[in-house]
Amino acid sequence: MPAEVVTKLKIPTVEPVSESPFYIPMTGPAARPRRSLKHDDTFIVLDSHGDIGASAGGPDGLFNCDTRYLARLELVLDEAQQPLLLGSILRDDNSALTVDLTNPDVVRGGRIVLQKDMLHIVRTIFLWRGTAYQRIGLQNHGESRASFDLTLMFDNDFADLFEVRGEKRPHRGIGSSKLLGPADVALEYNGLDGKARRTTLHFDPRPTRLTSSIATWHLELAPLATTSLFTAVSCNKPVTHRPARFLRGLLAHRREMRKFTAGATSIETSNNIFNEVLCQSMADLNMLMTETPQGRYPYAGIPWYSTTFGRDGLITALQMLWVDPRIARGVLKRLAFYQARSVDPLADAQPGKILHEMRGGEMAALREVPFAQYYGSVDSTPLFVLLAGLYVERTGDDETLAELWPAIEAALRWIDTYGDPDRDGFVEYQRASEQGLANQGWKDSYDAIFHADGQLAEGFIALAEVQGYVFAAKRLAGRCALRLGHPDIAVKLETEARQLAERFEQAFWCDELGTYALALDGDKRACAVRTSNAGQVLFTGIAREDHARMVAADLMRPHFFTGWGIRTVARGEARYNPMSYHDGSIWPHDNALIALGLARYGLKHSVEHVFKGLFDAATYMDLRRLPELFCGFQREKRRGPTLYPVACAPQAWASATPFTLLEAALGLEFDAARGEIRLRNPRLPAFLNEVVLRDLQLGASSVDLRVRRHGEDVSLEVLRTRGWIQVSIVLAH
Repeated sequence: MPAEVVTKLKIPTVEPVSESPFYIPMTGPAARPRRSLKHDDTFIVLDSHGDIGASAGGPDGLFNCDTRYLARLELVLDEAQQPLLLGSILRDDNSALTVDLTNPDVVRGGRIVLQKDMLHIVRTIFLWRGTAYQRIGLQNHGESRASFDLTLMFDNDFADLFEVRGEKRPHRGIGSSKLLGPADVALEYNGLDGKARRTTLHFDPRPTRLTSSIATWHLELAPLATTSLFTAVSCNKPVTHRPARFLRGLLAHRREMRKFTAGATSIETSNNIFNEVLCQSMADLNMLMTETPQGRYPYAGIPWYSTTFGRDGLITALQMLWVDPRIARGVLKRLAFYQARSVDPLADAQPGKILHEMRGGEMAALREVPFAQYYGSVDSTPLFVLLAGLYVERTGDDETLAELWPAIEAALRWIDTYGDPDRDGFVEYQRASEQGLANQGWKDSYDAIFHADGQLAEGFIALAEVQGYVFAAKRLAGRCALRLGHPDIAVKLETEARQLAERFEQAFWCDELGTYALALDGDKRACAVRTSNAGQVLFTGIAREDHARMVAADLMRPHFFTGWGIRTVARGEARYNPMSYHDGSIWPHDNALIALGLARYGLKHSVEHVFKGLFDAATYMDLRRLPELFCGFQREKRRGPTLYPVACAPQAWASATPFTLLEAALGLEFDAARGEIRLRNPRLPAFLNEVVLRDLQLGASSVDLRVRRHGEDVSLEVLRTRGWIQVSIVLAH
């Protein structure tokens, strides 16, 4: 083994461009399209060539637990010639990225020594258990021997994810690099949090030349000859760790992915493009699912939100409840485990409150950002109770209910105490420190909650949809209490829900707008603004029947509905901006919850419009993947939707949206006690003639069924049953 070579690295400070705390800056278009892979707490963002950090405009890197473990990995031929891209493909199941490259003309001494297109270079990359694996396969298609160098240039900064996003740090830790042997390099960082972080790179076969930042192989390939080079980049592994062999790791990774999707309902339709949308969505959700000590949890999105988010996990689990209720069980158990038990102003925590997000990076550990375990969301707590109630009704799993009941009771106490600081009967928020999020609903941009004149709301803010979440949560919790033998609690919760609905109508309904106010500010003034929040009110069932129909009609008018979906803020309102994050853009998950609300009130024609708009949008998206959001411009003929520059893709609740839209169209209801699945007022959109659901589960039983469209009517055919189960269509007006 050679003598250890140590190189001290100066870790650069990343300069931010920031309007408000935790703002994600837009830095211009990426020079190459980006691709991402994820496995548990590790994700990687690469460009279309398979490189990291070789082109501007992307949040490139190999990340683990909110720290970047590789900032550069670039492949060049001879001294610095970039290969030419032939194609770049993600496997359908997101298990690997394959990149096909070829060589440019290689010139030495003014003479072409290797003509272009002679070498076929195939890079295959996958993540598994904290390691990024890569095989570089080469074949010489020329008629003469090819003699060339292939070099991988690598480096790292151990940047915290918030630095990558643009946060500025006055001080950083110390980095170093060293050769561990003829085929291994370690990049190390001693953080200000006292934690040592390490990236280890293993090369096979050993390079011809290896330094702490460059690995070079000199290759001689006869005509038609092939060879392969392998690299493995590991996050925080011991220096003695040896990664799995490439093929063995890849096959094990794919087996794991197949195992975790087994047991979920499978869906096939008459529309091949919609089938592609569903397959991509399921693959993305499976990739975002993460093994945790409490169960599998859907991380929110790549790159900025690849961690446990309370609200995102709860809503994603709710959207997927009919397809795979196991997701909800994992989400509920993890959030119950991290439920707040004390008051911590910096973390916006109070006893009984449900987590907003958690981070494992250096900045969170030092409380430079408050997100190590942060509780600054007003809606996660009622959503936790709501999901628990829906999960039990979907599955009949009283054992899990009994396990969760103490957490449900603690959440209900938070709703009635800390969640209602002025005791007016509405759940409100105001951040406890300047480091916290100013707005703590799902629209958490600093300018998302405002009055008709554009003035930002101040004081304790009560959001419209949050009151609906509380209403639904208390009704569902009451039914849970009955299951557990607590009739007095059930009566109390049902009474409180009914009283809340009455107060809500009085305080939030705006006759002049014909819809519900966005919020009440600290002075109890209504934010009389047309927003999609009123649509989510319908999802919860708190809206009065006549008011629900007025809200729905307004949401389908052109100032809201663009042809692609429903805007977050109606055109014409004070802060409307179709290119903004929350003030006029279109969020697929928001539309999905609105669609469930429209279905609840029997407005299936409107459901069909929303469903078709988002399906049409997905057909224009890369990989048929609905992003976190897109711009709210009006639909035009022969033009697709306009993308939002820094939207997460994949993003969990966006990926779940096609399944939720199908649920709303079919009107799926589950009655575990009676062993019955009902389709209430089912109506398929015009682009779907047939839907087949296989292994739709209810308790220990399951069913395969086919739904066919006949104009505006549908027919139902039960293909197979396992166990005792009933399926019926309910037509109600």
